[in-house]
Amino acid sequence: MAAQNPNRRIAPLRVLGRRVRRVYHDEVGAGQQALLVAWSAFGATFGITRAITYWLHGGAAPSAGGIVIGGRHIHHYNLGIALLAAVGAIALRGQETDRRHPLTATAYGSGAALIVDELALLIDLQDVYWAREGRRSVDAAIGMIAAGGVYLTVAPFWHRAAREVVYTGIETASTPLPSPVPDHPAWQSG
Repeated sequence: MAAQNPNRRIAPLRVLGRRVRRVYHDEVGAGQQALLVAWSAFGATFGITRAITYWLHGGAAPSAGGIVIGGRHIHHYNLGIALLAAVGAIALRGQETDRRHPLTATAYGSGAALIVDELALLIDLQDVYWAREGRRSVDAAIGMIAAGGVYLTVAPFWHRAAREVVYTGIETASTPLPSPVPDHPAWQSG
């Protein structure tokens, strides 16, 4: 094993990463983890879906424009319904470990986002997806709801994580961070 330099400093981001992981494990329980994953999947799926549909609508996409099966346009809310049906089946018949599995939570959040994105179509039974009235404000509102869900689901975690970011920044600016523990395997250089 290589000799350790006692003056070697730990990189601030490595220290911060360890601290935030510790806070996450201390503050976020299994149920909250599933909710956090679901809300994150909702926000990410909604954002990606909006980006794809704007791309398709802008004319840069293939001429078919979206999902077409047998010459018929398939709205993405159908994929959302299929995902929620799968999650429902897992909730009714799945093992407890499957119910809170990150993949199940991701499917739930993504399925909900795909449906919410085309909610006006489902309510009005008309394709008003690109109508000017309120499209951008609806996009912004749903984005804020997703961000709020991600925050509120594990608010104590975000508070403690923010404190760790501040503390690490202060420590980095004012004093050298502690040197690595020489006999710890993570610090062995080879």
